[in-house]
Amino acid sequence: MILAIDVGNTNIVLGCIEDGEIRNIMRVHTNLEATAAEYAINLSQILQLYGIDTRALEGAILSSVVPTVTEALKAAVRQLTGRECMVVGPGMKTGLNLRIDDPGTLAGDLLVGAVAAMNCYGYPAIVMDLGTATTMTVIDKDGCFRGGAILPGVKLGYRALAAGTSLLPDISITPPPKAVASNTVDCMRSGAVFGTAAILDGLAERMEAELGYPCRLIATGGLASSITPNCRREIVCDDDLLLKGLWVLWEKNKK
Repeated sequence: MILAIDVGNTNIVLGCIEDGEIRNIMRVHTNLEATAAEYAINLSQILQLYGIDTRALEGAILSSVVPTVTEALKAAVRQLTGRECMVVGPGMKTGLNLRIDDPGTLAGDLLVGAVAAMNCYGYPAIVMDLGTATTMTVIDKDGCFRGGAILPGVKLGYRALAAGTSLLPDISITPPPKAVASNTVDCMRSGAVFGTAAILDGLAERMEAELGYPCRLIATGGLASSITPNCRREIVCDDDLLLKGLWVLWEKNKK
């Protein structure tokens, strides 16, 4: 069994994976101020809560978009297991040909999502991750990572809108009854849900036009299940996509 750790700007997702099967999924808030010792205590308590003995862990793999938390978690894993944590980054075996300007700048979550999509769903594919940021990345028909697009995350954008205006409130991201809404909150929800769905549809169409062929669409992230059912395109929603990708990378790179 391994411990897979996906560090996002808002949450850290932990998964215990054995023979490719995700047995437990745990989520904690990303704490930029926490020390390695504090993360070690938190991880120990969480794993204990789920009845997982750290001595049974073969190792750990980590993908992160928060460098300060990366170092703290690496040290925490070392304290708990006595093993070095594998960190997603340049030099890993991925099975992907990175056809972008500077492969060394590719964020770990985008790489992990692409690896998971390629191995679990095939290619060509467009991977959508709806979290703190909304990202769309492309794997072409030859299995090459071609890049994509980054947008402000839906919650992030609407919190900024509420903070920067006098009359617009903070809202939950849920679909309103109709696109042509008749009150302020539903108008904002229409923009957040139907507007974002239209962006995803439109960007996917533009990306496919540039490639010259259709792609399978795969979505993950905290808001995927709220937004993608309102898209006009067929999109596979996989909440565990990044954990699956971490398992694939572990298998490709373990010694």
